[in-house]
Amino acid sequence: MSGPVQIPFKSFIRLKPEESTAIYLQIVFEFIKAIQTGFLPEGTKLPGTRILCKLLAVNRNTLIKAFQDLESQGWIETLPNKGTFILSQHKEKSNAEFIVPKENKTQEINIGFEFKRSTILENPTETSNLPYQFNDGMPDLRLVQNDILARLYVSKLKRQKTSKTYEQIQIRSHLNFKTHFSNYLNLTRGLRISTADLLTTSSHEISLYLVTKVLISPGDKVVVASPGYYISNMTLTNTGAQIITIPVDQDGIDTIRLKEICEETKIRVLYLTSNYNYPTTISLSAKRRKELLELANQYGFVILEDDYDFDFHYDNNPILPLAAFDSNQKVVYIGSFGRSLPSGFSYGFVAAPPEFISELEKHQNILEPGIDVLKEQVLTEWINEGEVHRLSKKNKKIYKERRDYFVSLLNEKLKGKIKFKVPARGLAVWIEWLDKFNLITLQKECVKNDLFLPKTILYQTKDVTATRLGFGHLEKEEMEKAVSILCLSIEAIGTQKS
Repeated sequence: MSGPVQIPFKSFIRLKPEESTAIYLQIVFEFIKAIQTGFLPEGTKLPGTRILCKLLAVNRNTLIKAFQDLESQGWIETLPNKGTFILSQHKEKSNAEFIVPKENKTQEINIGFEFKRSTILENPTETSNLPYQFNDGMPDLRLVQNDILARLYVSKLKRQKTSKTYEQIQIRSHLNFKTHFSNYLNLTRGLRISTADLLTTSSHEISLYLVTKVLISPGDKVVVASPGYYISNMTLTNTGAQIITIPVDQDGIDTIRLKEICEETKIRVLYLTSNYNYPTTISLSAKRRKELLELANQYGFVILEDDYDFDFHYDNNPILPLAAFDSNQKVVYIGSFGRSLPSGFSYGFVAAPPEFISELEKHQNILEPGIDVLKEQVLTEWINEGEVHRLSKKNKKIYKERRDYFVSLLNEKLKGKIKFKVPARGLAVWIEWLDKFNLITLQKECVKNDLFLPKTILYQTKDVTATRLGFGHLEKEEMEKAVSILCLSIEAIGTQKS
């Protein structure tokens, strides 16, 4: 293999200082692409930071920050007195291993025009055909009542004989759906909204995209929790915003640090998952909730509250969102509905002041110009007849049983190796490993035993080695097998060390 200095880094690490994306993030994204495409195979030794700074014409502190990010994600490893090495080559593997999305090869083709390329929106998702898998907390699609939805859908199709125009049907149907849906949100989440305060979209991701597009301009400062949700961070960074991270403790996001930042600079948006922090599953304490609303009013920033997993709570008194107590209209509330419904029936939504909703609708008319009248009518009927409440209650009972059984397995099989808190909501458990080891090594060891751990659930910094383990999609026998493989893999790593 060629020496580290001989590697033609500038031929595949292309930085663009004129773009709004921070240089250190560009370095991170370019190195990940180089590893995925094989330019930097596993085991490659990288040159020292001073040499690499000269090769890439960047500041050493910028490069060190990028390397810290790459190491925390598991792409590189720094060994004392030896150097920095590429840790893993994420190429397509055999059936016994995992598969990553194929790299887009358009960069290598000489086409007849130029276009903007995003280094931020690279898809980090990995897929696998291994028999046992953990994810970051997805519902079990096997619990979906497709037969009931199918009957409702067919019955609506048969009753579509009308003299009204399609436009008239759309307007009336959509208003009826928004009326019932806003009432549903008011009842379940303590909101006080009308149809004018509500935007419904085809997905949670579309809701987030529309809000950030209208709310954030290039250069705006946006505060996010650390660790945070990789998809929302990608969406926020793509707006050209300057991202500022704040740590999370047992009470949620650090409001003392937030106030310090507000004293130093002008904050445009605070993005947070207050009810169920992603990935740590921590709920924001009542004291911190009050403080956040006061800080938003004092310093004039907008709270973008993402309540992505409200449907899955296991107590009789669910924590209401900040939006329910927002008297100064500083909160834009986004969420999801129907995550237990079949694909295509779930919804995203935004609750905010009417003027802001009207602006969002202008952009939505370009992205989603049509309305699925039948789907809205079916869901309206489900809400009106209480079927949504019945299904939610049934599923929550199942998921609570799964959570309790999964927690008992973790306590039994991994006692002394992990620490965690039992989550009061959601479909995942955040576990912190007591021993220090490389999570990519764990991922590879699990693959040998038919268990897949996607990279997006692995969190590693110099202080924390943690994993977000979803349980909602697993039945008891599947949980037992998955946790057993996890234990075997941990033991194998310990044996290798000794």
